[in-house]
Amino acid sequence: MLGKSKTEGSKDEKFKDEKFKDEKFKDEKFKNEKVDAEKTKVEETWTAPEPKPVTTETKTLIGEHISIEGSIRGKGDLVIEGSVKGNIQLEKYHLIVGPKGQVEAEIHAGNVTVSGQLTGNIIALEKVAITKDADFSGEIKAKRISVEDGAYLKAAIELERESHIKPVPTSKPADQKTSGMEKESIPLASEAEKGK
Repeated sequence: MLGKSKTEGSKDEKFKDEKFKDEKFKDEKFKNEKVDAEKTKVEETWTAPEPKPVTTETKTLIGEHISIEGSIRGKGDLVIEGSVKGNIQLEKYHLIVGPKGQVEAEIHAGNVTVSGQLTGNIIALEKVAITKDADFSGEIKAKRISVEDGAYLKAAIELERESHIKPVPTSKPADQKTSGMEKESIPLASEAEKGK
């Protein structure tokens, strides 16, 4: 008998189905392992960017769409592109009023650069620079100032001098003779004791 019984035929089909499922499982498993391997490769090749080192020099930006009214105090450079009204105290640091900046303030800083609109008084420890795009009205007190051609400047300026101390001649007593070759000898302590 060449024919197969129903039980034998169903065993073959089950075997084929299991073999097919097994191959399909292996194929899926291979695909997943391949994807995992690719992910690992990507994870191994990708590295997080190095954090930038923290510097002691910091710049703070007041952006074009920011408006501040009040006092600003800080220990770092400040760039103003927005609007500020009030007092600005930056000790020895640099204040920059950018081309879009609008400032109405009393300013105390190390250095000041004006490229925008500034109305107020500046007291700088070192230098005030007025660029060609500046519009400045007020008073300036600094050691140095520079003004670019084309800048608008309406200001009272006081430049501090470096201290040049000249030696002051000591005055001579009136009874001492100042002319001629006559020199009066001054007795030393040991000569005075010899005379006793």
